[in-house]
Amino acid sequence: MPKANLSRAEIQSFARLSPFELKDKFISIAQAEQSGKPGQKGKAMRAMLNAGRGNPNWIATGPREAYHALGYFALAESRRVWTADNLGGMPEEAGCAERFASFVRTHPDLPGIELLKASVDLAVKRFGFVPDAFVHELADSSIGDNYPVPGRILTHVEQVVRGYVADEMFDHRPPEGQRLSLFATEGGTAAMCYIFDSLMKNEILRRGDRIALMVPVFTPYLEIPELDTYGFDVVRVEANLFTETGVRQWRYPPEEIAKLADPSVRLVCCVNPSNPPSLALAPQVTEQIMSIVADRNPNLIVVTDDVYGTFVEDFRSLAADLPRNTLLVYSYSKHYGATGWRLGVIGLHDDNVIDDMLRAQGAAEKARLTSRYGTLSLEPETIRFIDRLVADSRQVALNHTAGLSLPQQVMMTLFSLFDMLDEGQAYKARIRSIVRQRLELLLEGAHMKISEDPKRASYYIELDLLAEAERTLGKEFADYLEQNYEPVDPLFRLAEQTSVVLLNGGGFDGPEWSVRVSLANLDDLDYLKIGHQLRAVFDEYAQEWRGSGAGAVQGLSRNSRRDSP
Repeated sequence: MPKANLSRAEIQSFARLSPFELKDKFISIAQAEQSGKPGQKGKAMRAMLNAGRGNPNWIATGPREAYHALGYFALAESRRVWTADNLGGMPEEAGCAERFASFVRTHPDLPGIELLKASVDLAVKRFGFVPDAFVHELADSSIGDNYPVPGRILTHVEQVVRGYVADEMFDHRPPEGQRLSLFATEGGTAAMCYIFDSLMKNEILRRGDRIALMVPVFTPYLEIPELDTYGFDVVRVEANLFTETGVRQWRYPPEEIAKLADPSVRLVCCVNPSNPPSLALAPQVTEQIMSIVADRNPNLIVVTDDVYGTFVEDFRSLAADLPRNTLLVYSYSKHYGATGWRLGVIGLHDDNVIDDMLRAQGAAEKARLTSRYGTLSLEPETIRFIDRLVADSRQVALNHTAGLSLPQQVMMTLFSLFDMLDEGQAYKARIRSIVRQRLELLLEGAHMKISEDPKRASYYIELDLLAEAERTLGKEFADYLEQNYEPVDPLFRLAEQTSVVLLNGGGFDGPEWSVRVSLANLDDLDYLKIGHQLRAVFDEYAQEWRGSGAGAVQGLSRNSRRDSP
């Protein structure tokens, strides 16, 4: 196969882009090559396989059917109040639950109605809701006829989502004596923006402060701290352990976690399970962080992004073990195939170090913040950080219209309740098996080895090509690759020669020669094809190495002892 058409200098220039921007370049190359080179008439169209983005190719159908069934009931409630052509009224609360029960009985064939009833019944039983109040909140919210009140999150929605978080993020063991307050956001993306913004607005963090990132990590966590607005001094906590030569473990050694003991480190960001390695934190790492907070850095703020937690058996968030120090970010997008719904939450326990810091601020800081939030309360200094997040999300002045749209909050509620039913647990097992099967097929095609790990989410995989080079043909081959090619060269070759699109792991602060593969967004057998194509490109480098004369002797001797590349 021919080398990528771009020069090394051109490849170097593109490598400075964010991986998600660089992906667009790979896509354009792959699309241009799908029909073959100009003049190659009759060549069959080559399918592009884009495993660069983590949007899943599955959706949870049951809770969506329940949502639409609810919509029909809500419209019936509206027409009951006021009917004039296409005009209806606002649903009434009194007697709403009984009318819902009657609607269920008289519409047995409506898709989703049984799951909707099961969800409502479960919520009333588990959370002790007054049926009229809960059913009315669902019905009125589904038609979106009111502003969100409370703006942070609806009353019943918060209790349901809190239960979901306790089940899936806290392994059914929420911290004792603590209550989790939630802010419903437009996905995890908005949650990230709101958190950094409010920490700065409230002078919990200041420009130039030292923060830590547990890397590799989702690229925005790398890029946001470098913005001029923040200018943070970033400490990288690196997952750099190997299980054996050439096989990365993607785990954090104790000396890396120990960096968090420095009291000048004000905050640490963690994606758990990680992105791209897709591994939940090892118990010993959690214990070490807990020990550091207890003894060395008690005011350390932890931001944990746990969107992939549902893909790991018995997952437990840092927010469960460090409730006073942790801001939890969770998104429904990946588990439910709902990236377009934009459903996320920020969670903060009511007893937390951030509110302690606000109370301990000096007179000048308090005066400035009193001026900022003074239109919201006669005692603005008592406003909790979770509520300041809400106000800041609407520049304070528009706090009265803050909040995630009500139909979105209803969908969030139905997703959460679905998980508490047997059907939801069966769905969870199914999507876990899907990504694990795809990982097995990818590795089968690529002939690559990864570490065995019970905490693997398998939503992504990060493969270190340089480590693989050393494992299969030795350090001489790995050195040759580093000296003669740019780390993203394999990705350009994949796009041009095979129309396969992957992301560069270096863009996530992983090893420069690593690649990230999303295991969520293509058909199962596509991953076998991607594995084959990745191996073909790897073999091509080995052939070039041998052809250069540098690897002729070493390659032959190692082939007699190792797996063939």
